[in-house]
Amino acid sequence: MAFSYLSHLICPKCNLSYPANKIQQLCTCGSPLLVEYDLERLKLKLKPGDLIRRPPTLWRYQELLPVTSPENIVTLGEGMTPLLPMSRLGKEMGLSRLWMKDEGVIPTGSFKARGAAVGVSKAKELGVSELAMPTNGNAGAAWSLYAARAGLRSSIVMPVAAPAITRAECAVSGGNLNLVNGLISDAGKIVAQAVAESGLYDASTLKEPYRIEGKKTMGLEIAEQMDWKLPDVILYPTGGGVGLIGIYKALQELVTLGWVQEPLPRLVAVQAAGCAPIVKAWQEGKRESEFWPDSVTAAFGINVPKALGDFLVLDAVYNTQGCAIAIEDAELLEEQLTVARLEGAFVCPEGAAAFAAARRLREAGWIHEGETVVVLNTGSGIKYPETVQVEVPVLEPGERLVRRK
Repeated sequence: MAFSYLSHLICPKCNLSYPANKIQQLCTCGSPLLVEYDLERLKLKLKPGDLIRRPPTLWRYQELLPVTSPENIVTLGEGMTPLLPMSRLGKEMGLSRLWMKDEGVIPTGSFKARGAAVGVSKAKELGVSELAMPTNGNAGAAWSLYAARAGLRSSIVMPVAAPAITRAECAVSGGNLNLVNGLISDAGKIVAQAVAESGLYDASTLKEPYRIEGKKTMGLEIAEQMDWKLPDVILYPTGGGVGLIGIYKALQELVTLGWVQEPLPRLVAVQAAGCAPIVKAWQEGKRESEFWPDSVTAAFGINVPKALGDFLVLDAVYNTQGCAIAIEDAELLEEQLTVARLEGAFVCPEGAAAFAAARRLREAGWIHEGETVVVLNTGSGIKYPETVQVEVPVLEPGERLVRRK
């Protein structure tokens, strides 16, 4: 049996095909490319039970990943993150079947490690020596660290307002880190110029096909962890939207393999009110979004004014009868405290936004009591220490403990 059932690359807009054994960036029409597999052949070779004895990493799904030779795998042990029942929080929300897929425990502290693991592995297999990318923080941290493990060079550009911890991760990796006094869109222009001038491998969001393949393993894991019975709703914090695109792609592939049954979960794209281009497009029934000017949010990871793959995010939402919703910063920061108080989970602000969205959609009746709901927490709250302001008493030696009432 083949290690991978990789077939080719295809453009979702103009349907042009490309070989997967050469470096490919965007389609000639400007669209991101998607990875295709020989699912009909794989269907005859692999069954869900075959996964049971495999290591608990995302590479357990090797046949559905694009790396064709195991010696090219670059790994830090990523994948198979916990799917946790959130019973106390769910009771407060009126959701008896609320779950959290916790990506905060993955290497580098965020779900970005999935895309980096697969993306860097494939880049290594294709002979890449140096990659470049803009980032809001976590993606750059992950890709620079995985590049270091692979022996590749990396050039990373992030906004000066990006979380300091992610800046430090890039720096310690030995990556070529630059800061820009602007947004990720400004960082993207700088990277594009460097790519054009120096021939670097462009690892920007969706400008290479393989980041999606790493992110889609969240969908594969959710299905496996739920014994191949899909939830009713999946909520995902959405900036560039690769995670949502990947989850949708994974579920479609599982349907083709016959491992899960339709209908697919209703997919919810969660954005911050200060940067909600996908939400606006969905509300207006559009297939693409418009650039969101002067974007700002405490959930820095989803501060993406215009996503290259916005049409793919919107397709996933429309095709699953899902929705898009925007959450105010004050609301998501309050939800972050509530999740920690009730469940002991210090989620990132983006994950908190997704929990706040679940609360709001339950109140509106869009999510019904008894439905199985999975919320993605995409990173550890520890990476965003500035989002929580703490005032505590300071005692002198010998003084009595001050207890809260």
